[in-house]
Amino acid sequence: MTDAPRSERIAKDRVVEALSGDASALEKYRRFFVGSDRWSDLLLYETAVTFAAPLPGAAGFALRKLLFARLFGEVGRGANFGRGLSLRHPGRMRIGAGVAIDDNCALDARGADGPDGFAIGARTLVARDTILVVKQNHIRIGADCSIGSQCCLSAVSGIEIGDFAIIAGQCYIGGGRYRTETGGTPMVRQGLETRGPVVIGRDVWLGAGARVLDGARIGEGAIVAAGAVVTGDVAAGEIVGGVPARRIGTRGAAIEA
Repeated sequence: MTDAPRSERIAKDRVVEALSGDASALEKYRRFFVGSDRWSDLLLYETAVTFAAPLPGAAGFALRKLLFARLFGEVGRGANFGRGLSLRHPGRMRIGAGVAIDDNCALDARGADGPDGFAIGARTLVARDTILVVKQNHIRIGADCSIGSQCCLSAVSGIEIGDFAIIAGQCYIGGGRYRTETGGTPMVRQGLETRGPVVIGRDVWLGAGARVLDGARIGEGAIVAAGAVVTGDVAAGEIVGGVPARRIGTRGAAIEA
């Protein structure tokens, strides 16, 4: 495993400022949550989140399939959506065919950098209580992935996850770090530093509670042990564990039964 690259400075997303100012409350709401100036988009969004999102049972399941599909920029056939979803700028999201997003997930594409800035590949599962947020750049998740419950994927300089990846519950991926210069300016106002995007290859398995920080690159078929903190590069087929993560083995060939 190699060390992470050097950091670069970026501006911090100021959520409070986005909700303040002289604009009306309705305009702030449309700008922050809906991401569109069209009244028709606002009406559809309000209908979906007010009536469809919390509705239990088969009626809620069917209504969400109907209404939520119209909120997204693109959605494939057979996508399914659980109760209590929180959506910000859904028009910037691309959801693949057969995707399943479980209850109480939060999807935020406010900072997405174009039509592919927030994308979930076909047949991927996003388990309940998981947060996917693009503060800047992009989140791109491949096909046939499994994202466990209570995960947080927070993109500052980008997150890319290959096909067939397994992300166990309570993992954290992405983010940046606050600048810490002294001299009177509080750290929360100094902006962030990032070591670049997180890239997770095809057929990778992250164990429960693993942390993969900005700038890390995990090669195809690698395994990250539960609770490990990855700060640099992991070679293809390598097994790493610990804080910070270090090589503890490699994957062997399959054993015939």
